[in-house]
Amino acid sequence: MKRKTSIGNLVIHLFLLVGVIVVAFPFIWMIVSSVKSLPDFYRFSFWPEKVNLSAYKYVFQETDYLRWYLNSIIVGAVVTISCLIFNSLVGYTLAKHKFPGAKMIFILILSTLMIPTEMLVIPWYLLGVKVNLIDTYLGIMFPGLIEAFGIFLMRQYMLSIPDDLLEAARIDGMSEFRIWWRIAIPQVKPALSALGIVTFLGNWNAYLWPVIAVTTDQMRTLPVGISLYATGDSGGIQWNTIMAMSTLAVIPMIIVFLIFQRKIVEGITLTGMKG
Repeated sequence: MKRKTSIGNLVIHLFLLVGVIVVAFPFIWMIVSSVKSLPDFYRFSFWPEKVNLSAYKYVFQETDYLRWYLNSIIVGAVVTISCLIFNSLVGYTLAKHKFPGAKMIFILILSTLMIPTEMLVIPWYLLGVKVNLIDTYLGIMFPGLIEAFGIFLMRQYMLSIPDDLLEAARIDGMSEFRIWWRIAIPQVKPALSALGIVTFLGNWNAYLWPVIAVTTDQMRTLPVGISLYATGDSGGIQWNTIMAMSTLAVIPMIIVFLIFQRKIVEGITLTGMKG
């Protein structure tokens, strides 16, 4: 039995090792390619003949990359904070307040998840043009300031909070806002962590709406700015520059995931067991 168990563990670890290699190889290749010269890149060899940092120098000296980086941070941070506040408020209301039409409202909110983003960009754009939001931070952010998935996530988790705890707070004279802030929010920290991480990473990588809502180079986010070099709009496809930009862009995502990976798994896993 011990021998069979050892063989089974060996097979499992081999599969896991293969999976790690398959997943990690594109990132390693991207980093290695970012320190190649453009002629060296086209040799189709994995390792560069000589480490060349010209792509990084070009990124920082000849492009608005730092401004794009700042734009992505601003958009990601503001949208994440907004989602944490408003999604938790709506989730708390739908989970802990009984009023006519509550279930219907929740169903209508969930139904919006079935609408593809491609079908929404036209009304978003028309609204943005009408109220002068195109090429502004608010214009980039407003579609994601509150979202259906976040409301669903928070409602499911809020259902686990004991009603007796909330009733005791009401008897003590606490307002509903203070109950939400002082009692409900501390009880759902794993869900808030998961929602915040998923929301930030989603907005950090967002491309479709920002590329439509942005018209000037100064307002571009990272995915939109990098796409200029991927399409040749900057004067030819500069693959080593694209790899350098992508390497720098992926750093915040790796850091966030490494620090909060347990919160992501815990929040999403436990949410499926609530309610």
